[in-house]
Amino acid sequence: MVDILHRVGVKSSVAEVYATLTTIEGLAGWWTTQTTGDASQVGGVTEFKFGPGGFDMKVLELTPDKRVLWEVVEGPEEWIGTHVIWDLEQVDDWAIIHFKHEGWKDPVEFMSHCSTKWATFLMSLKSLVETGKGAPDPHDTTISNWH
Repeated sequence: MVDILHRVGVKSSVAEVYATLTTIEGLAGWWTTQTTGDASQVGGVTEFKFGPGGFDMKVLELTPDKRVLWEVVEGPEEWIGTHVIWDLEQVDDWAIIHFKHEGWKDPVEFMSHCSTKWATFLMSLKSLVETGKGAPDPHDTTISNWH
């Protein structure tokens, strides 16, 4: 199994970052405007829709201001059963996001695409928290014919 890993600092509190990961409004502000469901409680399912498709994430763990853990329950075959983990720590004036999308069976080309897209969306999250304006789908950076 292989994982996608990223580390991003956001000039804010971990509480602000946590709120962007656990509310529909927050998620829609940085990942995709077409976000519905329940991201605020364990067992909730959040649906993220994009032009070429989408993903459904089941919330497995919520530790306020520390950790958010999702399992992909619907989406592309490569994503089903993988986990998306957001570990947060406060370092001075910075909320540090330790991001992991774990459990990929193989390092396929789609994984490389997704790693780059995760990076662009993490920068969108950073922008949303720091400036109040993110770049969620459909306003995100297109990186290939897969979007």
